[in-house]
Amino acid sequence: MGAVWEQVKDQLRSDLSTNSFSLWINPISCLEATEMSMVLGCPNRFSKNWVMENYLGLIQEKFDAAGMGRIALEFKVQPHQQAPSPASLPADPDQLPLPSLNRRRNLWLKSQFTFDRFIVGQSNEFAYSASRSMASAAPCDYPSLLMLADTGLGKTHLSQAIGRRILEKNPESRIFYMTAEDFTNEMVASLKAGRIEAFKKRYRQGCDVLLLEEVHFLGGKEKIQAELGYTLDALANDNKRIVFTSALPPKDVPRMSKELTSRLTAGLVTTIADPDYETRVQILTRKAGACRATLPPEVIHFLAERLRRDVRQMESALTCLKARAELLGARIDIDLAKEVVSALASGEGCVTPAAIIDLVCRYYRVEPEKVSSPSRKKAYAYPRNIYAYLCRRHSDETLEEIGKTINRSHSTVLYSVELVASRMKTDRNLKHQIDFLASRIEDMKK
Repeated sequence: MGAVWEQVKDQLRSDLSTNSFSLWINPISCLEATEMSMVLGCPNRFSKNWVMENYLGLIQEKFDAAGMGRIALEFKVQPHQQAPSPASLPADPDQLPLPSLNRRRNLWLKSQFTFDRFIVGQSNEFAYSASRSMASAAPCDYPSLLMLADTGLGKTHLSQAIGRRILEKNPESRIFYMTAEDFTNEMVASLKAGRIEAFKKRYRQGCDVLLLEEVHFLGGKEKIQAELGYTLDALANDNKRIVFTSALPPKDVPRMSKELTSRLTAGLVTTIADPDYETRVQILTRKAGACRATLPPEVIHFLAERLRRDVRQMESALTCLKARAELLGARIDIDLAKEVVSALASGEGCVTPAAIIDLVCRYYRVEPEKVSSPSRKKAYAYPRNIYAYLCRRHSDETLEEIGKTINRSHSTVLYSVELVASRMKTDRNLKHQIDFLASRIEDMKK
Protein backbone atom coordinates (compact mmCIF):
# COMPACT_ATOMS: atom_id res chain seq x y z
CA MET A 1 0.00 0.00 0.00
CA GLY A 2 2.95 2.29 0.56
CA ALA A 3 3.73 1.94 -3.14
CA VAL A 4 0.17 3.03 -3.95
CA TRP A 5 0.71 6.24 -2.00
CA GLU A 6 3.88 6.93 -3.97
CA GLN A 7 1.87 6.49 -7.19
CA VAL A 8 -0.75 8.92 -5.90
CA LYS A 9 2.00 11.42 -5.05
CA ASP A 10 3.32 11.19 -8.61
CA GLN A 11 -0.16 11.99 -9.93
CA LEU A 12 -0.51 14.90 -7.51
CA ARG A 13 2.85 16.24 -8.64
CA SER A 14 1.49 16.78 -12.14
CA ASP A 15 -1.64 18.58 -10.88
CA LEU A 16 0.03 20.95 -8.40
CA SER A 17 2.64 23.68 -8.71
CA THR A 18 6.18 22.64 -7.86
CA ASN A 19 6.16 24.73 -4.71
CA SER A 20 2.77 23.50 -3.47
CA PHE A 21 3.77 19.89 -4.03
CA SER A 22 7.18 20.22 -2.33
CA LEU A 23 5.80 22.18 0.61
CA TRP A 24 2.63 20.22 1.40
CA ILE A 25 2.48 16.82 -0.38
CA ASN A 26 6.04 15.58 -0.76
CA PRO A 27 6.77 15.43 3.02
CA ILE A 28 3.76 13.13 3.60
CA SER A 29 4.53 9.44 4.09
CA CYS A 30 2.44 6.31 4.54
CA LEU A 31 2.50 5.22 8.19
CA GLU A 32 -0.05 2.39 8.14
CA ALA A 33 -2.24 0.78 5.49
CA THR A 34 -4.87 -1.90 5.01
CA GLU A 35 -7.03 -2.74 2.03
CA MET A 36 -9.69 -0.29 3.17
CA SER A 37 -7.76 2.43 5.02
CA MET A 38 -4.50 4.32 5.12
CA VAL A 39 -2.80 6.51 7.71
CA LEU A 40 -0.71 9.32 6.22
CA GLY A 41 1.94 11.12 8.27
CA CYS A 42 2.49 14.88 8.02
CA PRO A 43 5.58 16.65 9.41
CA ASN A 44 3.61 18.86 11.85
CA ARG A 45 0.12 19.88 12.95
CA PHE A 46 -0.01 22.96 10.74
CA SER A 47 0.82 20.88 7.67
CA LYS A 48 -1.76 18.23 8.61
CA ASN A 49 -4.55 20.78 9.00
CA TRP A 50 -3.64 22.57 5.77
CA VAL A 51 -3.57 19.36 3.72
CA MET A 52 -6.89 18.18 5.14
CA GLU A 53 -8.55 21.53 4.44
CA ASN A 54 -7.12 22.09 0.95
CA TYR A 55 -6.06 18.78 -0.61
CA LEU A 56 -8.15 15.99 0.94
CA GLY A 57 -10.65 15.92 -1.93
CA LEU A 58 -7.92 15.88 -4.56
CA ILE A 59 -6.03 13.11 -2.75
CA GLN A 60 -9.17 10.99 -2.49
CA GLU A 61 -9.83 11.58 -6.19
CA LYS A 62 -6.37 10.23 -7.04
CA PHE A 63 -6.97 7.12 -4.95
CA ASP A 64 -10.21 6.58 -6.89
CA ALA A 65 -8.29 6.94 -10.15
CA ALA A 66 -5.77 4.36 -8.90
CA GLY A 67 -8.62 1.85 -8.45
CA MET A 68 -8.64 1.99 -4.66
CA GLY A 69 -12.21 3.24 -4.38
CA ARG A 70 -13.31 5.33 -1.39
CA ILE A 71 -10.45 4.35 0.88
CA ALA A 72 -10.62 5.73 4.43
CA LEU A 73 -7.83 8.26 4.90
CA GLU A 74 -6.50 9.40 8.28
CA PHE A 75 -3.84 12.06 8.75
CA LYS A 76 -1.48 12.08 11.72
CA VAL A 77 1.52 14.13 12.75
CA GLN A 78 4.71 12.15 12.34
CA PRO A 79 6.67 11.91 15.60
CA HIS A 80 9.71 14.17 15.49
CA GLN A 81 13.03 12.42 15.64
CA GLN A 82 14.58 12.95 19.04
CA ALA A 83 17.62 15.14 18.76
CA PRO A 84 20.75 13.34 19.91
CA SER A 85 22.03 14.20 23.36
CA PRO A 86 25.35 16.05 23.56
CA ALA A 87 27.04 12.87 24.78
CA SER A 88 26.05 11.01 21.64
CA LEU A 89 26.96 13.70 19.14
CA PRO A 90 29.97 13.06 16.90
CA ALA A 91 33.08 15.02 17.67
CA ASP A 92 32.55 17.51 14.87
CA PRO A 93 33.67 21.12 15.24
CA ASP A 94 31.04 23.42 16.73
CA GLN A 95 30.71 25.33 13.50
CA LEU A 96 30.58 24.42 9.84
CA PRO A 97 32.61 26.70 7.55
CA LEU A 98 31.07 27.69 4.25
CA PRO A 99 33.50 26.47 1.60
CA SER A 100 33.32 29.50 -0.66
CA LEU A 101 33.54 32.10 2.10
CA ASN A 102 35.57 30.64 4.93
CA ARG A 103 37.89 33.62 5.18
CA ARG A 104 35.27 35.87 6.83
CA ARG A 105 34.92 35.60 10.60
CA ASN A 106 31.11 35.41 10.67
CA LEU A 107 30.45 33.04 7.80
CA TRP A 108 29.90 29.90 9.79
CA LEU A 109 26.96 27.62 10.34
CA LYS A 110 26.64 26.45 13.94
CA SER A 111 26.28 22.71 14.38
CA GLN A 112 23.36 23.03 16.81
CA PHE A 113 21.25 25.00 14.32
CA THR A 114 19.63 22.10 12.46
CA PHE A 115 16.02 21.23 11.65
CA ASP A 116 16.12 18.24 13.99
CA ARG A 117 16.99 20.47 16.94
CA PHE A 118 14.35 23.09 16.23
CA ILE A 119 11.35 22.87 18.58
CA VAL A 120 8.20 23.14 16.47
CA GLY A 121 5.11 24.71 18.05
CA GLN A 122 2.01 26.59 17.05
CA SER A 123 3.95 29.87 16.90
CA ASN A 124 6.52 28.70 14.34
CA GLU A 125 4.98 25.78 12.41
CA PHE A 126 4.60 27.62 9.12
CA ALA A 127 8.08 29.18 9.25
CA TYR A 128 9.52 25.71 9.92
CA SER A 129 7.63 24.14 6.99
CA ALA A 130 8.58 26.96 4.64
CA SER A 131 12.24 26.70 5.68
CA ARG A 132 12.36 22.96 5.03
CA SER A 133 10.81 23.56 1.63
CA MET A 134 13.42 26.22 0.82
CA ALA A 135 16.17 23.75 1.80
CA SER A 136 14.78 20.89 -0.28
CA ALA A 137 16.26 19.83 -3.60
CA ALA A 138 13.02 20.58 -5.46
CA PRO A 139 12.79 23.95 -7.22
CA CYS A 140 10.69 26.61 -5.46
CA ASP A 141 7.96 28.72 -7.05
CA TYR A 142 8.54 31.62 -4.69
CA PRO A 143 11.75 33.58 -5.24
CA SER A 144 12.63 34.17 -1.60
CA LEU A 145 11.71 33.58 2.05
CA LEU A 146 11.44 36.40 4.58
CA MET A 147 11.17 35.41 8.26
CA LEU A 148 9.94 38.08 10.69
CA ALA A 149 10.52 37.64 14.42
CA ASP A 150 11.81 39.37 17.51
CA THR A 151 15.25 38.42 18.73
CA GLY A 152 15.67 34.99 20.28
CA LEU A 153 12.67 33.30 18.64
CA GLY A 154 14.49 31.07 16.15
CA LYS A 155 14.77 32.88 12.82
CA THR A 156 18.58 32.57 12.79
CA HIS A 157 18.26 28.90 13.74
CA LEU A 158 16.02 28.24 10.73
CA SER A 159 18.15 30.36 8.39
CA GLN A 160 21.29 28.42 9.30
CA ALA A 161 19.41 25.12 9.18
CA ILE A 162 18.51 25.89 5.57
CA GLY A 163 22.17 26.49 4.71
CA ARG A 164 23.35 23.37 6.50
CA ARG A 165 20.74 21.15 4.83
CA ILE A 166 21.64 22.50 1.37
CA LEU A 167 25.34 21.88 2.02
CA GLU A 168 24.63 18.35 3.21
CA LYS A 169 22.93 17.60 -0.10
CA ASN A 170 25.41 19.52 -2.26
CA PRO A 171 28.74 20.39 -0.58
CA GLU A 172 29.75 22.43 -3.64
CA SER A 173 26.93 24.93 -3.13
CA ARG A 174 28.20 28.50 -2.87
CA ILE A 175 26.35 29.77 0.18
CA PHE A 176 26.72 33.36 1.33
CA TYR A 177 25.63 33.71 4.97
CA MET A 178 25.94 37.15 6.59
CA THR A 179 24.16 39.99 8.28
CA ALA A 180 23.01 43.10 6.44
CA GLU A 181 25.69 44.99 8.37
CA ASP A 182 28.38 42.68 6.99
CA PHE A 183 27.05 43.24 3.47
CA THR A 184 27.16 47.00 4.04
CA ASN A 185 30.69 46.98 5.43
CA GLU A 186 31.98 44.85 2.56
CA MET A 187 30.42 47.10 -0.04
CA VAL A 188 31.87 50.25 1.60
CA ALA A 189 35.31 48.64 1.77
CA SER A 190 35.06 47.63 -1.90
CA LEU A 191 34.16 51.19 -2.89
CA LYS A 192 37.11 52.61 -0.98
CA ALA A 193 39.49 50.06 -2.50
CA GLY A 194 38.17 50.55 -6.06
CA ARG A 195 36.92 46.94 -6.23
CA ILE A 196 33.21 47.54 -6.57
CA GLU A 197 32.96 45.59 -9.84
CA ALA A 198 34.53 42.56 -8.21
CA PHE A 199 32.07 42.98 -5.33
CA LYS A 200 29.12 43.00 -7.75
CA LYS A 201 30.41 39.97 -9.64
CA ARG A 202 31.01 38.08 -6.40
CA TYR A 203 27.39 38.36 -5.29
CA ARG A 204 25.58 38.34 -8.62
CA GLN A 205 27.51 35.54 -10.32
CA GLY A 206 29.31 33.62 -7.58
CA CYS A 207 26.39 32.97 -5.23
CA ASP A 208 23.97 30.02 -5.25
CA VAL A 209 22.23 30.70 -1.93
CA LEU A 210 22.04 34.04 -0.12
CA LEU A 211 21.17 33.96 3.60
CA LEU A 212 20.93 37.59 4.70
CA GLU A 213 20.18 38.30 8.37
CA GLU A 214 18.82 41.45 10.02
CA VAL A 215 17.74 43.32 6.89
CA HIS A 216 16.10 45.95 9.11
CA PHE A 217 19.67 47.27 9.57
CA LEU A 218 19.49 48.70 6.04
CA GLY A 219 17.03 51.46 6.94
CA GLY A 220 18.33 54.83 5.75
CA LYS A 221 21.22 53.39 3.69
CA GLU A 222 20.00 54.38 0.23
CA LYS A 223 23.07 53.34 -1.80
CA ILE A 224 23.33 49.98 -0.05
CA GLN A 225 19.62 49.37 -0.60
CA ALA A 226 19.97 50.12 -4.30
CA GLU A 227 22.95 47.78 -4.75
CA LEU A 228 21.25 45.00 -2.80
CA GLY A 229 18.15 45.45 -4.96
CA TYR A 230 20.15 44.95 -8.16
CA THR A 231 21.84 41.90 -6.61
CA LEU A 232 18.51 40.38 -5.62
CA ASP A 233 17.18 40.91 -9.15
CA ALA A 234 20.19 39.10 -10.61
CA LEU A 235 19.87 36.19 -8.19
CA ALA A 236 16.12 35.90 -8.74
CA ASN A 237 16.57 35.88 -12.52
CA ASP A 238 18.96 32.92 -12.13
CA ASN A 239 16.52 31.11 -9.78
CA LYS A 240 18.90 31.29 -6.82
CA ARG A 241 17.61 30.72 -3.30
CA ILE A 242 17.31 33.79 -1.08
CA VAL A 243 16.45 33.88 2.63
CA PHE A 244 16.03 37.04 4.71
CA THR A 245 15.42 37.57 8.41
CA SER A 246 14.23 40.77 10.04
CA ALA A 247 12.90 42.02 13.36
CA LEU A 248 10.52 44.38 11.53
CA PRO A 249 8.35 44.14 8.41
CA PRO A 250 10.17 46.06 5.65
CA LYS A 251 7.31 48.57 5.38
CA ASP A 252 7.89 49.50 9.04
CA VAL A 253 11.65 50.00 8.71
CA PRO A 254 12.42 53.76 8.73
CA ARG A 255 13.62 55.05 5.35
CA MET A 256 13.43 51.70 3.61
CA SER A 257 12.86 52.27 -0.11
CA LYS A 258 9.67 51.04 -1.73
CA GLU A 259 11.78 49.22 -4.33
CA LEU A 260 13.69 47.15 -1.77
CA THR A 261 10.57 46.62 0.33
CA SER A 262 8.89 45.16 -2.73
CA ARG A 263 11.82 42.83 -3.43
CA LEU A 264 12.08 41.63 0.17
CA THR A 265 8.38 40.75 0.26
CA ALA A 266 8.16 39.34 -3.27
CA GLY A 267 8.37 35.76 -2.05
CA LEU A 268 7.00 33.94 0.96
CA VAL A 269 6.70 35.97 4.19
CA THR A 270 6.42 34.14 7.51
CA THR A 271 6.31 35.27 11.12
CA ILE A 272 7.52 33.58 14.29
CA ALA A 273 5.54 34.56 17.37
CA ASP A 274 6.38 34.13 21.04
CA PRO A 275 6.37 30.42 21.97
CA ASP A 276 3.22 29.22 23.70
CA TYR A 277 3.27 27.42 27.05
CA GLU A 278 3.55 23.88 25.64
CA THR A 279 6.36 24.89 23.31
CA ARG A 280 8.23 26.58 26.16
CA VAL A 281 8.00 23.35 28.18
CA GLN A 282 9.49 21.43 25.24
CA ILE A 283 12.27 24.00 24.78
CA LEU A 284 13.22 23.98 28.45
CA THR A 285 13.17 20.19 28.61
CA ARG A 286 15.36 19.88 25.52
CA LYS A 287 17.76 22.64 26.62
CA ALA A 288 18.08 21.20 30.12
CA GLY A 289 19.02 17.85 28.64
CA ALA A 290 21.56 19.47 26.32
CA CYS A 291 23.34 21.23 29.19
CA ARG A 292 23.02 18.14 31.43
CA ALA A 293 21.00 19.90 34.08
CA THR A 294 18.50 17.78 36.01
CA LEU A 295 15.35 19.80 36.64
CA PRO A 296 12.26 18.48 38.46
CA PRO A 297 9.04 18.71 36.40
CA GLU A 298 7.62 21.39 38.69
CA VAL A 299 10.65 23.59 38.03
CA ILE A 300 10.32 23.10 34.26
CA HIS A 301 6.66 24.15 34.40
CA PHE A 302 7.39 27.09 36.69
CA LEU A 303 10.03 28.40 34.28
CA ALA A 304 7.71 27.86 31.31
CA GLU A 305 5.02 29.94 33.01
CA ARG A 306 7.31 32.81 33.99
CA LEU A 307 9.83 33.04 31.13
CA ARG A 308 7.75 34.06 28.15
CA ARG A 309 10.06 36.40 26.26
CA ASP A 310 12.36 34.26 24.11
CA VAL A 311 14.63 31.22 24.01
CA ARG A 312 17.69 33.15 25.15
CA GLN A 313 15.93 34.10 28.37
CA MET A 314 15.21 30.41 29.01
CA GLU A 315 18.83 29.45 28.24
CA SER A 316 20.06 32.11 30.66
CA ALA A 317 17.81 30.76 33.42
CA LEU A 318 19.05 27.21 32.88
CA THR A 319 22.67 28.39 32.93
CA CYS A 320 22.11 30.25 36.20
CA LEU A 321 20.38 27.29 37.80
CA LYS A 322 23.12 24.88 36.80
CA ALA A 323 25.88 27.27 37.91
CA ARG A 324 24.31 27.82 41.35
CA ALA A 325 23.79 24.12 41.80
CA GLU A 326 27.39 23.29 40.89
CA LEU A 327 29.24 26.21 42.49
CA LEU A 328 27.17 26.61 45.66
CA GLY A 329 26.04 23.04 46.10
CA ALA A 330 22.43 24.20 45.99
CA ARG A 331 19.53 21.91 45.15
CA ILE A 332 17.53 22.87 42.07
CA ASP A 333 14.01 23.38 43.37
CA ILE A 334 11.16 25.88 43.14
CA ASP A 335 12.78 28.28 45.62
CA LEU A 336 16.01 28.42 43.63
CA ALA A 337 14.03 28.79 40.39
CA LYS A 338 12.08 31.73 41.85
CA GLU A 339 15.33 33.39 42.88
CA VAL A 340 16.77 33.05 39.37
CA VAL A 341 13.56 34.13 37.64
CA SER A 342 13.27 37.25 39.79
CA ALA A 343 16.52 38.48 38.25
CA LEU A 344 15.44 37.70 34.68
CA ALA A 345 11.74 38.53 34.53
CA SER A 346 10.78 41.69 36.35
CA GLY A 347 7.20 42.43 37.27
CA GLU A 348 7.29 45.82 35.57
CA GLY A 349 4.66 46.35 32.92
CA CYS A 350 2.33 43.74 34.42
CA VAL A 351 -1.01 44.19 36.13
CA THR A 352 -2.35 42.30 39.12
CA PRO A 353 -5.05 39.62 38.93
CA ALA A 354 -7.21 41.83 41.15
CA ALA A 355 -7.11 44.63 38.57
CA ILE A 356 -7.95 42.22 35.74
CA ILE A 357 -10.86 40.57 37.54
CA ASP A 358 -12.23 44.00 38.44
CA LEU A 359 -12.07 45.06 34.78
CA VAL A 360 -13.74 41.85 33.56
CA CYS A 361 -16.50 42.00 36.17
CA ARG A 362 -17.30 45.63 35.39
CA TYR A 363 -17.37 44.88 31.65
CA TYR A 364 -19.72 41.89 32.00
CA ARG A 365 -21.64 43.40 34.93
CA VAL A 366 -21.12 40.47 37.27
CA GLU A 367 -19.98 40.41 40.88
CA PRO A 368 -16.40 39.13 41.55
CA GLU A 369 -17.62 36.58 44.09
CA LYS A 370 -19.85 35.02 41.42
CA VAL A 371 -16.84 34.53 39.13
CA SER A 372 -14.97 32.66 41.86
CA SER A 373 -18.04 30.68 42.96
CA PRO A 374 -18.59 26.97 42.16
CA SER A 375 -21.47 27.91 39.84
CA ARG A 376 -21.19 26.68 36.24
CA LYS A 377 -23.87 29.00 34.88
CA LYS A 378 -22.84 30.58 31.60
CA ALA A 379 -23.36 34.07 33.03
CA TYR A 380 -20.49 33.36 35.46
CA ALA A 381 -18.42 30.75 33.58
CA TYR A 382 -18.03 32.99 30.51
CA PRO A 383 -16.35 35.93 32.29
CA ARG A 384 -14.43 33.45 34.47
CA ASN A 385 -12.82 31.89 31.38
CA ILE A 386 -12.03 35.30 29.91
CA TYR A 387 -10.47 36.41 33.18
CA ALA A 388 -8.26 33.30 33.18
CA TYR A 389 -7.18 33.97 29.60
CA LEU A 390 -6.40 37.65 30.20
CA CYS A 391 -4.62 36.97 33.47
CA ARG A 392 -2.49 34.30 31.80
CA ARG A 393 -1.53 36.69 28.99
CA HIS A 394 -1.06 39.92 30.91
CA SER A 395 0.24 39.02 34.36
CA ASP A 396 3.24 37.17 35.76
CA GLU A 397 1.09 34.87 37.88
CA THR A 398 1.44 31.11 37.44
CA LEU A 399 -1.53 28.97 36.44
CA GLU A 400 -1.75 27.72 40.01
CA GLU A 401 -1.78 31.26 41.42
CA ILE A 402 -4.45 32.34 38.91
CA GLY A 403 -6.52 29.33 39.90
CA LYS A 404 -6.40 30.30 43.58
CA THR A 405 -7.99 33.68 42.80
CA ILE A 406 -11.09 31.96 41.39
CA ASN A 407 -10.98 28.74 43.44
CA ARG A 408 -9.98 26.59 40.50
CA SER A 409 -7.18 24.09 39.85
CA HIS A 410 -4.11 24.55 37.65
CA SER A 411 -5.57 22.25 34.97
CA THR A 412 -8.94 24.03 34.98
CA VAL A 413 -7.26 27.39 34.36
CA LEU A 414 -5.19 25.92 31.54
CA TYR A 415 -8.35 24.47 29.96
CA SER A 416 -10.09 27.87 30.21
CA VAL A 417 -7.15 29.61 28.54
CA GLU A 418 -7.03 27.11 25.68
CA LEU A 419 -10.83 27.21 25.28
CA VAL A 420 -10.89 31.00 24.86
CA ALA A 421 -7.87 30.95 22.52
CA SER A 422 -9.57 28.32 20.34
CA ARG A 423 -12.95 30.06 20.19
CA MET A 424 -11.37 33.40 19.32
CA LYS A 425 -10.37 31.93 15.96
CA THR A 426 -14.00 31.52 14.88
CA ASP A 427 -15.99 33.85 17.16
CA ARG A 428 -15.43 37.43 15.99
CA ASN A 429 -17.54 38.86 18.78
CA LEU A 430 -15.42 37.12 21.41
CA LYS A 431 -12.20 38.28 19.74
CA HIS A 432 -13.52 41.84 19.69
CA GLN A 433 -14.27 41.66 23.42
CA ILE A 434 -10.83 40.21 24.20
CA ASP A 435 -9.07 42.85 22.09
CA PHE A 436 -10.98 45.63 23.86
CA LEU A 437 -10.21 44.29 27.33
CA ALA A 438 -6.57 43.69 26.38
CA SER A 439 -6.26 47.30 25.23
CA ARG A 440 -7.64 48.48 28.57
CA ILE A 441 -5.09 46.31 30.37
CA GLU A 442 -2.30 47.80 28.27
CA ASP A 443 -3.51 51.24 29.30
CA MET A 444 -3.19 50.17 32.95
CA LYS A 445 0.48 49.33 32.41
CA LYS A 446 1.37 52.84 31.26
